[in-house]
Amino acid sequence: MQIASYKDLIAAASMQSEPQRLLFVFAKAELPEGHTTEQKSIFQSGKGGTLTPVLCVDKLPEEVETFSTLVAESLTTGFDWDVVFISALDGRGGYPPNSDQAQQPLRMMLNQINEGKIGMFITANRNGDLISLNPA
Repeated sequence: MQIASYKDLIAAASMQSEPQRLLFVFAKAELPEGHTTEQKSIFQSGKGGTLTPVLCVDKLPEEVETFSTLVAESLTTGFDWDVVFISALDGRGGYPPNSDQAQQPLRMMLNQINEGKIGMFITANRNGDLISLNPA
C-alpha cells in the first residue's frame, strides 16, 4: 500500500497481519551551533538547520486515528516541535506490543534520527503533510 497521508498510515497499520504500535519521535528544527550567516539565512527561509528530538511516544493506532488528535495530545506536553518521525512495531499472537516493549525500539529510532539515518521513517510536518527530508 502506498502511504501518501497520515490517514493512509493508520489504514495500513490496521491491515497488518499482527496488531501494531506506532512509534513517534517529535523533533524541533534549529540552527546548528556555530552556524554561518548563510546557514542562518537558509534556515530563516524555512530550509536547512538541524532536527533535535524533543519527545518520544508510542500509541496504538486507534489512540491517534487522526493527525489532529496526535497534535492536540502533543500540545499538552509543553514541547514545541516541527517534524514528527513515525514508525511501527509489530505485535505477536494477535496482541499489540505494550509501551514497555516499545521503549527499546524508540531508543533505537532516536539514535538513528540523531545519526541522520531517517530514510526508513515516515515524516510529517505539524500540518500532517508527509514530507521528505534530505540529511546533510
